[in-house]
Amino acid sequence: MNSTVNYIKEWQQALQLEILHLKKYGSTKYLVSNGHLLTSDGSFSYYFETGSSIKIPIGAIVRLEWGGIKQDGRILSSEGKSIIIVFERSLGDIIGEAFLYHDPWELLEQLIIRLDEIKRSKKKRLRIKRLMDPSMPQKHPVIESQSSVKELYARSKFNPVTFVWGPPGTGKTYTLARTVANHYLQDKKVLVLSHSNQAVDVLMAEISSFIKKKDRFKEGEVLRYGSQVGESLALHDDIVTGQLLGKHEPILVKEKEQLAEEKRLLKHDLSGSFSKRDTDQLIELEKKLAKVLEKIRQKEMQFVKEAKIIGTTLAKAANDETVYQKEYDLVILDEASMAYVPQVAFAAALSKHIIVCGDFKQLPPIASARDSLVKLWLKEDIFHRAGVAQSVEEGELHPHLFLLKEQRRMHPDISAFTNRVVYNNLVGDHESVSTSRESIMLAEPFANKAAVLVDTSLSGEYCITERTSHSRMNLWQLLLSFQLIHEAYVGGAKSIGYVAPYRAQSDLMEKLLDDLYEKERQTSDIIAATVHRFQGSERDMMIFDTVDSYPQNRAGMLLTGRESERLINVAITRTKGKFVHVSDTSFVNKHVYRSKTLRQLVDHQIQNNQLVAKKDIGKWVNNQHPKLRWMHARKLGDFLEDIESTKQEMVMAVPDLNSLSEEWQRYLMKRNPEVKLTIISSKRNPDVVSNQFICLPVSFSFFILDKRVIWLGLPVEANDRVQPPFLAARLDSPIMADELLSQFKKSE
Repeated sequence: MNSTVNYIKEWQQALQLEILHLKKYGSTKYLVSNGHLLTSDGSFSYYFETGSSIKIPIGAIVRLEWGGIKQDGRILSSEGKSIIIVFERSLGDIIGEAFLYHDPWELLEQLIIRLDEIKRSKKKRLRIKRLMDPSMPQKHPVIESQSSVKELYARSKFNPVTFVWGPPGTGKTYTLARTVANHYLQDKKVLVLSHSNQAVDVLMAEISSFIKKKDRFKEGEVLRYGSQVGESLALHDDIVTGQLLGKHEPILVKEKEQLAEEKRLLKHDLSGSFSKRDTDQLIELEKKLAKVLEKIRQKEMQFVKEAKIIGTTLAKAANDETVYQKEYDLVILDEASMAYVPQVAFAAALSKHIIVCGDFKQLPPIASARDSLVKLWLKEDIFHRAGVAQSVEEGELHPHLFLLKEQRRMHPDISAFTNRVVYNNLVGDHESVSTSRESIMLAEPFANKAAVLVDTSLSGEYCITERTSHSRMNLWQLLLSFQLIHEAYVGGAKSIGYVAPYRAQSDLMEKLLDDLYEKERQTSDIIAATVHRFQGSERDMMIFDTVDSYPQNRAGMLLTGRESERLINVAITRTKGKFVHVSDTSFVNKHVYRSKTLRQLVDHQIQNNQLVAKKDIGKWVNNQHPKLRWMHARKLGDFLEDIESTKQEMVMAVPDLNSLSEEWQRYLMKRNPEVKLTIISSKRNPDVVSNQFICLPVSFSFFILDKRVIWLGLPVEANDRVQPPFLAARLDSPIMADELLSQFKKSE
């Protein structure tokens, strides 16, 4: 077994490698413009404008790049659509445009320093040893048939380390909150940590509610510490640092708000004048504000010292001495499967007892550097690295692993797959879940079905790689998925998630929703994202678009690689009452092994009569959106009307221009003579005259009229891998027309 000191050395090396990678290839990039030199007295401060609001902490290290020059600087001011950066050398008087890079690698540097401090403490090293090698005997009393809360309380009271395996919907927040509250009622000090602000908020709100119900709440003893506080705590502002400040230090808070407003107005004036008087006044305001913020900081430190339960993020805890220098009786680490192993070790070192809670069947931590140490310690979770997950794979629960085994989120028709395939029948359904999700299951689309597989086989070859990122996208499945969202919304659904494994596809859906569904989204919760963004959340209905299809010759690693089971598990288990899987089953059957989770999901859905074939589209499309219409591809009346009313430009794409029939050539001639025709194809045809020809391979046919109307699926005979019924889609969206055209930039 590795010694604790060796562990720490390897963790520090891994973190350093990740920092170097972020510094070199930092991915968070902002365009800044209208750069002006403000001051040059020893250091050089510059004002920049930004296209949107950028929230980078004051004092954060950033990198500016323009014209081949790279220069590190420090944020002096960042709010609204302007930013002030201090550099050690002059960059000239004016910078027209530049890129600003910021990555939170300073947080990783703080973690390295904390690990150095742990090395020097025998007590803290022992706590980490127990975390990494949880082979100590169980000390808690074993009582049959006790509640989850009572058992977890007993485990966390008597054992130094307790791992909690909390599959989706199994009452993790409920159980953790009551365990924390019970320790608090015994006058213990508890630190609640998580990878994300949202998870901390949810858990702290539940803890606060429970203590208030017991009529044991005392203001100041329960504290949500940090500035990024969300809506979950709207009803619990009496535990939020900022609200407590407003109550106890109203003059100080008012002074801060007044200075901030003065600064905002001055920066607005500065953007037009760049006068020395305004600049000097701004620097003076910054100094005054810094003094006020320091006073606020001192008061916040006092709140932390007096609190019995403190909730904050892992990053904040490692970066704030008020938190990490305090001693606790218990640390709760939620979402531990998304945290780096050295972060978990840091958390364990803070207390005599720790509860490490997460789900190692969901997504692992994310790191960027390609190195064996980074892979070992930053790209896999603590459950695997401490040997707890391996025990489960060998068919038994580790003695220090506590499983929450009854899910209450998903309708049983949805959970049947994950319970059996992902959780090996260790998780079951609570008896209430059928009736509690019935109303969602009964609603459209696919009324009376909780789980559905919408099969896109033999619809065409629509899966392409995005031109710049090479991430996959599939316009046909995108439009079908939007139609599903529309049917659900019209049917009364207000909580809908669209998830895709590829960023290009989820970004495209976000743009489509922004364009066609802006008004509807103001009164409902409709979101499109990759799987990572959905972890930790839930929706009444989820649409899982797997994207992969022909003409690709293999399924993507996201759906078939080492972590594909976790990705698919998260996509399914966000759902409460209706799960719709949009997938090309013919592609999956040919290109995905039976042992892979995606293939098992498709097979499971077919075996359980959840398949909806292409021919059934007329049965479930009941509400045509004004800007997206589905129709038979042989009925061309609407299309010909569109051609005749096109005023400026028509783009036609066909895989092989030689295959274009004389009939379709005549249709092209129906356009106004002033309308410019652009053709995209891999093959020329001398009989077809156009204003521009773009020689590029295209796997599916489409038309774009006047840069706004897209006809997808026409001409139908120009498409490969299509069988009746022949379908076409008409989309009116300038944004999507531009997106589609941008994939075919190269011209000849």
